[in-house]
Amino acid sequence: MSEAGGDRRFRILLWIVAVGFFMQTLDSTIVNTALPSMAKALGESPLSMHSVVIAYSLTMAMLIPASGWLADRFGTRQVFLAAIVLFTAGSVACAASTTLTQLVLSRILQGAGGAMLLPVGRLVVLKSVSRDQFLPAMSFVAIPGLIGPLIGPTLGGWLVQTASWHWIFLINLPVGIAGVIATVLFLPDSRNPAIGRFDMVGYLMLSIGMVALSFSLDGVTDLGFERATVLVLLLVAFALITGYGLHARRHPDPLFPLSLFQVHTYTVGLLGNLFARIGSGAMPFLIPLLLQVGLGHTPVEAGMMMLPVAAMAMTAKRAVTRLITRYGYRRFLVINTLVLGALQASFAATPSLPLPAMLVLLGCYGAVNSFQFTAMNTVTLRDLDRAGAGSGNSLFSMVQMLSMSLGVTVAGALLGAYTSHFGPIVPAGALTAFRATFVTIGLITCLSATIFWQLGPGVTGSGAQPDDDEAG
Repeated sequence: MSEAGGDRRFRILLWIVAVGFFMQTLDSTIVNTALPSMAKALGESPLSMHSVVIAYSLTMAMLIPASGWLADRFGTRQVFLAAIVLFTAGSVACAASTTLTQLVLSRILQGAGGAMLLPVGRLVVLKSVSRDQFLPAMSFVAIPGLIGPLIGPTLGGWLVQTASWHWIFLINLPVGIAGVIATVLFLPDSRNPAIGRFDMVGYLMLSIGMVALSFSLDGVTDLGFERATVLVLLLVAFALITGYGLHARRHPDPLFPLSLFQVHTYTVGLLGNLFARIGSGAMPFLIPLLLQVGLGHTPVEAGMMMLPVAAMAMTAKRAVTRLITRYGYRRFLVINTLVLGALQASFAATPSLPLPAMLVLLGCYGAVNSFQFTAMNTVTLRDLDRAGAGSGNSLFSMVQMLSMSLGVTVAGALLGAYTSHFGPIVPAGALTAFRATFVTIGLITCLSATIFWQLGPGVTGSGAQPDDDEAG
């Protein structure tokens, strides 16, 4: 094949992966903006709608551990194709739902596709480029993926107000069809003939442990569990996760080898992502609710007001590599995490802010959140060798989705608890609950800065690679 032909196929490959990221980011931002309207149409409380978000992200967290093995066993092309088909079918099922239960089940199907869409797409790039090419390749892939958050809130608000909430899912249909055609024609099929048997025991331990942890946090406020049930679920979760650590020590081919944690930057980055992303996962759920339920804005107005978050995330992306290179990962992440937590807490003041000041706050949050995601993601993956790229990337993606699920779960639990304490879900009673929730979320994020302090001062930004999910 000529060099020009090879470059063309390489560019098409990057576009295919970018389409997958675009579908996922567009879906998540549209759904967050439309939750109050969906709740009204389905006859539910806006607070109960966080199960729609949790069902999706928790399903992704559960199935992501298998994505790397599936790609090695059946080929990246087949798995990526199946991911797009499942995601698109789940979108259509969401649009056809008439009850909250049906919608949650449809989001689980959609999450099954998303679980393979994101990590397998990133794995395709990891296996197709050298370390020197990874920076520009992932930068190219990330930009189309950020278009979703840029247009998602406004598009979602417009669709809800002019048509119905069903169209926020149907919008994925033409994108999915285009992605299927491009994947069949152009995506390379990479396999690993030496792949061992799937570690089903370890997989079940981690998956059931994550579900038990999520249900325990969600059980008191939304599911009505007794405290004893919540305690049992917590004990089951920690027992299974601890049991996996012992299982991985003796298993010849574990799902995630413990040798990954011998890479210090990977360990710190993984733990930092888990806890820092709880706050970042809560904010896309809380902000649209605040704007519509607490402040009375229409879906279109709320969507338009979310534009500064995505726009500044894209703009800030250009500067983050230089900042990390200049100051190093530890100093940058500690300071940026504290600033991010302070900005999250400052949303408690938004009900009393004039519109221009609120837009500035949203833009600052988008920029700092973009810095945080890029720095956390690149420090986590920077020192993995190619042998550990598959399992390391899958575990990393699983932690990302788990923390997003936990973020929405924690936000819903806090908002529900504070609402019960301060007053009902009407603007006058809800604002105090929103304020307390934002302050608590900000404190959680600030505390995660202690994890990034454990990085060595010599860990610099040389070879830093942009991430693919800064829109969160």
